[in-house]
Amino acid sequence: MGYHQKPQNLSKNLQQDLLLPSVLVLRSPSVPSFFFSKSHLQAHFHLLDPLDSPEPTHSFLSRHAASVLALLCVASTRVSSETLSLLPSLKLVVATSAGLDHIDLGECRRRGIAVTSAGQVFTEDVADFAVGLLVDVLRRVSASEGYVRARLWAEKGPSPLGAKLGGNRVGIVGLGRIGSEVAKRLIAFGCSIAYCSRKEKPSVPYPYYPTVSELATNSDALILCCSLTKETHHIINKGVMEALGKEGVIINIGRGALIDEKELVKFLEQGQIRGAGLDVYENEPHMSQELFAMENVVLAPHAAVYTLESFAALQELVVGNLKAFFSNKPLLTPAQLE
Repeated sequence: MGYHQKPQNLSKNLQQDLLLPSVLVLRSPSVPSFFFSKSHLQAHFHLLDPLDSPEPTHSFLSRHAASVLALLCVASTRVSSETLSLLPSLKLVVATSAGLDHIDLGECRRRGIAVTSAGQVFTEDVADFAVGLLVDVLRRVSASEGYVRARLWAEKGPSPLGAKLGGNRVGIVGLGRIGSEVAKRLIAFGCSIAYCSRKEKPSVPYPYYPTVSELATNSDALILCCSLTKETHHIINKGVMEALGKEGVIINIGRGALIDEKELVKFLEQGQIRGAGLDVYENEPHMSQELFAMENVVLAPHAAVYTLESFAALQELVVGNLKAFFSNKPLLTPAQLE
């Protein structure tokens, strides 16, 4: 039976599905619905979703292996070398995230499988969130809100003092798209910026430090905007926190494992750093229990990208990348796999 041939005994909707390019969907049952608009995608593609099938995922993938050319990876669903080995015809992985540490990029490179990311869709929203976390930690916004809700204002008077944002030296770890937007926003607040990246950027006006320890020594706050790799795993360790000092603040909107979370808890408990704003964690959605009781720590549920506008743009980008692939046109947001 040819690809464009319509079997007479199939329903009209099923016949239409068979005429559309097939896309395998990999997602966790816990992924929020706004990461994945099935109705929007079904207008353009025939979706193969293991969660809609009663059979085990492994069997589902094996059954469709020969026909799957494109895979949609929703949120941080793992795409391992084992999963890729079940899909010998795969040519494209479309990710709905900016970070790609959950995808085996080395195996994709070896196989010649193209990968696309969320590109700049989330950039401004994540930068806003990073600045919001820093403001919150320094000015004690969440802590003050809790103080009022606990009826302590009337009982004990004004809440403890916060700290000024303007004038702080902010070190950005990873001056890519998001880091650059964070810097732009903080300059407007009167902060001075320095950065650490894999390479110095000659066109950037901010001071460059080749190591995170040197950056921490010359900063009042660190904002983590880099990708998670073998090299950046626990890049914020005991030595870096010691270099940052007692008045230092750490903000993480990158990936949880950029920080040695156990060491961070120790430094916070002992008053060896001022505070932290965390949107990501080493073992999310679980985190160190000690963090819950700390008023100098602001906790968010990996929500820096969560805006209506960013997810509307993400849906359009996903469709655009898939359409480009099936039309043999350049991908919109190809990832560099080197």
